[in-house]
Amino acid sequence: MKIPAAYYQRPDVVQIARELLGKYLFTSIGGVLTGGRIVETEAYAHINDQACHSHLGRFTKRTSIMYEAGGVAYCYLIYGRYTLFNIITNEAGKADAVLIRGLEPTEGLAEMQLRRGLAAPARNLTAGPGLLTQALGITTAHYGTDVTGDLIWLEDRNETLPPELVTASPRVGIDYAGSDAALPWRFRVKGSPWVSPAR
Repeated sequence: MKIPAAYYQRPDVVQIARELLGKYLFTSIGGVLTGGRIVETEAYAHINDQACHSHLGRFTKRTSIMYEAGGVAYCYLIYGRYTLFNIITNEAGKADAVLIRGLEPTEGLAEMQLRRGLAAPARNLTAGPGLLTQALGITTAHYGTDVTGDLIWLEDRNETLPPELVTASPRVGIDYAGSDAALPWRFRVKGSPWVSPAR
């Protein structure tokens, strides 16, 4: 079942990030279906989170999409080459986001390997936020895309992960966020070989 917009428009971004583990993310780009099971996420909250791009109401050309109602894609470039894919959550004006960091590939492996330049499926196919976007064909051109549509969407296949199968830890690469860098808002499926290598 495709996940509806109302799912993303709930108020607790940390809960949503945790619940997205075990959901499936798909793209149909150039008519090719690619995707897989989400195994790693990070939550970013507009209030009391210095790591969030919308902290203190920061509103720029880049962050403007964060202020839309939940259920749209926030795609931006890091290091000038990697696109990161986030899903905006909460109601309009409350700019929260979930970063998708790791994916267990299940559909369109040949196409994903082609996009990543890999001869065989390996961890670096989709184990990392900038790798999974390459594999899925997601670019900054998909900024603002409705994630309940036919280009990028998520599906609920009735898998609920019990607490003992989830690791919660501090987020990655946000040293600038002061004490908020220690918030345990990175969620991973325990034992998955498809989580990102970042500690």
